[in-house]
Amino acid sequence: QMQLVESGGGSVQAGGSLRLSCAPSANTIDNRCMGWFRQAPGKEREGVALIYTGASTSIYTDSVKGRFTISQDNAKNTVDLQMNSLKPDDTAMYYCASRAARWAPCRPEWLSSAAFDYWGQGTQVTVSS
Repeated sequence: QMQLVESGGGSVQAGGSLRLSCAPSANTIDNRCMGWFRQAPGKEREGVALIYTGASTSIYTDSVKGRFTISQDNAKNTVDLQMNSLKPDDTAMYYCASRAARWAPCRPEWLSSAAFDYWGQGTQVTVSS
């Protein structure tokens, strides 16, 4: 079992920045596809960004390209999401997720979220206009 703990959510005005962090409680992030997903009230959960920790390769959904950056910190064993130029539409509960990568990069279709085995409890991000 892998437990994921998110941190870093909060409230910010449009145009501001937040940094989310995801830490597994007792496992390494090596050779895994780690992802950030979000779900706004009344909407389906959507994939935001994925990173294959074996090579630090990443995938983003179109709406966050150029604004969000997913990264890994091997020393801290965390996966972070730097969110810049935030918009009110980015308001949602953000979740960290993890799945085995089997020494291959994350696939774009994994943004659908059904492919992930382990999930955190979520951290709220609220962007006001």
